[in-house]
Amino acid sequence: MVDASPITAVLGPTNTGKTHRAIERMLSHDSGMIGLPLRLLAREVYDRVSTQVGEARVALVTGEEKRVPRRPDYWVCTVEAMPVDLEVDFLAIDEIQLAAHDQRGHVFTERLLLSRGRRETWFLGADTMRPLMAELVPTASIVQHPRLSRLASAGAGKLSRLPPRSAVVAFSTPQVYEIAERLRAQRGGAAVVLGALSPRTRNAQVALFQSGEVDYLVATDAIGMGLNLDVRHVAFAALRKFDGRAVRDLDPAELAQIAGRAGRHLADGTFGTVAPLSLPDGVAAAIEAHRFPPVRRLLWRSSELDMSSIDALLASLRARPRARSLRLVDDAEDTAALARLAEDPEVRARARGEEAVGLLWEVCRIPDFRKLLFESHVALLAEIYGQLSGPSAALDAGWMAARVAEIDEVGGDIDTLITRIASIRTWTYISNHARWVRDAAAWQERTRAIEDRLSDALHERLVQRFVERGGGAGRRLRAASSARAASSARSSPGAPPTQRRAEAEPPAVPEGHPFARIAALRARLAPGPAAPAPEDDRARWVEALVEAPHERFSVDVGGRIFDGERLLGQLARGPTLLLPDVRLAALEDLGAGARSRVLRRLVAFARDLVEVLLAPLRSPEVRALPAAARGIVYQLEQGLGTAAARDAEEQVAELAPEGRALLAARGIEVGERVLYVQPLLRRGALERRLALCAAWFDRGRVPACPAPGAVSMAVARGVDPKAYAAIGYPVFGTRALRADVAERVLRALASGEPAERLSGWMGCPAREAPKVAASLLG
Repeated sequence: MVDASPITAVLGPTNTGKTHRAIERMLSHDSGMIGLPLRLLAREVYDRVSTQVGEARVALVTGEEKRVPRRPDYWVCTVEAMPVDLEVDFLAIDEIQLAAHDQRGHVFTERLLLSRGRRETWFLGADTMRPLMAELVPTASIVQHPRLSRLASAGAGKLSRLPPRSAVVAFSTPQVYEIAERLRAQRGGAAVVLGALSPRTRNAQVALFQSGEVDYLVATDAIGMGLNLDVRHVAFAALRKFDGRAVRDLDPAELAQIAGRAGRHLADGTFGTVAPLSLPDGVAAAIEAHRFPPVRRLLWRSSELDMSSIDALLASLRARPRARSLRLVDDAEDTAALARLAEDPEVRARARGEEAVGLLWEVCRIPDFRKLLFESHVALLAEIYGQLSGPSAALDAGWMAARVAEIDEVGGDIDTLITRIASIRTWTYISNHARWVRDAAAWQERTRAIEDRLSDALHERLVQRFVERGGGAGRRLRAASSARAASSARSSPGAPPTQRRAEAEPPAVPEGHPFARIAALRARLAPGPAAPAPEDDRARWVEALVEAPHERFSVDVGGRIFDGERLLGQLARGPTLLLPDVRLAALEDLGAGARSRVLRRLVAFARDLVEVLLAPLRSPEVRALPAAARGIVYQLEQGLGTAAARDAEEQVAELAPEGRALLAARGIEVGERVLYVQPLLRRGALERRLALCAAWFDRGRVPACPAPGAVSMAVARGVDPKAYAAIGYPVFGTRALRADVAERVLRALASGEPAERLSGWMGCPAREAPKVAASLLG
């Protein structure tokens, strides 16, 4: 395709701020989309972007989660889930070097070759992509930034002598467990991060580390892709991994990606190995200097698929690339599933015609999250396709409920819970295909709730196993996580009664056992069921708060934010009037991680507050107005809906009559002295404007709230005149007149009406009217 818009390749080592720069660049455009390599990272970036602009303007799209507001401007997605037919001004793809990945590479390559923003496109990744970027996207400008901090080799060291804030990296789950248990015995405990963890469990584990509850993190290479952690040292406990086909050595560039997690922003970091392991000769120097062999070939698969028949589809999937630098992906899971299902006579009988073949291909693309026997996954796909291609064209609700109920069980060890989380992810993915299930929203809520319960139980097991029981931190963490898991079991309507009893009751002592009498006596004297622990109540409240819609919160004219009657925080001065920050109220009963999550949600609410207030100025119809009209709209945005006509003289002069009419149709009035938005003079909007002014202007320089229906206010000493204008009451002489009233009075004065007769219109004593009139006419 022809590259009509500028393309930038931002290449370089870790911790150069690539993703941060891309986010800021995206937000400088009216619309944008960023594709990220991990579901966890997509959620992290979504949280960050929604904190900046509000959740009403941001969509989150992954295979298992879709949060799409009514009219989003920005889309945060996993690369595979990007809605590529959606046009946006800015488009970015992160970690583009994954185009060389055996399983996922073809998707990244397709985005590299075909995905573009209307105005600008960015590709972010390792410098090893430089030669292929120049070959495949010759119009791209290649930009490189230096690493923000120094990364130095520390050699090999014993596990028992690792410095605090260290991450130990292994490449198999058994080794991760073994190392975490050794750190528990030697250093009090460790958080654990595996690629198979759900975002909720991963966040809970990371919170242990980030808050300082534990000083060590044990992880797989799941920490290598952009997850920002307070890690000062990375120690490799292994240098070989199973990549899905064979056990192999990690190449230096892969090791550097992981080692680069040490030292974030301006803080220096170190890397090394766990003795007696050591890095091969030259590898440490290569990582320090960020010099690695370039990527030679990218994985590719045709995007022009022939859906006329199964055989035609398979043939198009096996079409070979023409460029030498591209290699056909020959063992993709979805293609293998299609080939296997093509051998099933019943599937072949159903898959006739483009629509039926297209549906089969969609089903084949359901990820194998469970990673069990391939035949088991194919059998599930065959069952799903059989139902979707049948008379009902949807999955049987009873069949689906039975399969989901099998997973809704919070008992078991760590590996069992990880397996169940992988299984529920399959059903969450399916429920996000609204055409496949009836009442898709209810299924999405149900599968998400099950994943949350499993995630809480998994976090509890990880704390129990890998955090020292004798430590104060360990006791606090286990108390909180045990309460959460118990609550999850009690609140799970799908959990069998035997399961709930097993979670709550100790094992029964058989009759006739020597201790049977003691057990019976203990049972009679035992207190009744314990009430949920305070930690449990707080944890559930925080989760509900973080996931709550905008409408749950309220803000008063002083900028205080409430959840019902409970004070949560206060709007505070941010970078601009339109970007307020938030200070939390007294929430000391929450841990550092919980406070951080509540703060993020409240900042997003604050940005949503601005978005809701300025909605009349930010609709697609307004954005399509001529340039002069858009300039006026910009001035009005900066003043929360009011602007002085003299500040927009150029735009008003260029405004054609039809442009003025288009603005008026949207409630935007272009007056002689004041530009204003009529809907933003109503009471609810006025109170929101006051709340934002309370955050921006210095204490004591904000006007009082006008009485309902007041057309003017006496100008108070010390109050900033700009604050009066920002609430829609610009100052004229001794009075702050409501914008629409000011224009009405001005028209009457221009027609010859004496000022004294207009004092009622101005809402002021007759003696003040001449001064107000003189200011208006001046």
